[in-house]
Amino acid sequence: MGNSHQVFTEVELEEYQDCTFFTRKEVLHVYKRFSQLSDRVATDGRAVQLSQEEISDMPELMENPFKDRICAVFSDYGDGQLTFDNFLDLFSVFSEGAPRDVKAAYAFKIYDFDNDGWLGRHDIGCTIRCLTGEDHLTQREIDDVTNKVLEESDLDGDGRLSFVEFEHVISRAPDFINTFHIRI
Repeated sequence: MGNSHQVFTEVELEEYQDCTFFTRKEVLHVYKRFSQLSDRVATDGRAVQLSQEEISDMPELMENPFKDRICAVFSDYGDGQLTFDNFLDLFSVFSEGAPRDVKAAYAFKIYDFDNDGWLGRHDIGCTIRCLTGEDHLTQREIDDVTNKVLEESDLDGDGRLSFVEFEHVISRAPDFINTFHIRI
């Protein structure tokens, strides 16, 4: 890759620092990590898009049951392909420096499988399947857990969780900020 500073101008590094929760050094480290995922990056630079497979095979995501959703949420078109800017956004949101409200907003998007702006029964069921594995619970058990989640979290009784209701749940989970984290 050569000297990382040649990849970015000083202005670009300042803009990346202003738009993320990273220092210049961390931006350069994330770029190095991005470039290690594909030989294409070395020749095409930041213009290349890495596939969902290339991203989800990273050690940082490999075991994450939401890796496909994470890639979809951070990609421009929901297809899981990430440019460097998308990749940097992903790592920035999952960094130690990202505040709880930013992490909560992206967690909500990740759990909103049907992208309708609500966490309904389908979304909660998909979340449960991701957490437990596809074949570990019966549909009845998933329905029971979904009902319990809605019973405890659906404050307005409409059968789905708004972002505000989701934030309320997150506020009662002290470990959320530590678990919604990827170390670079």
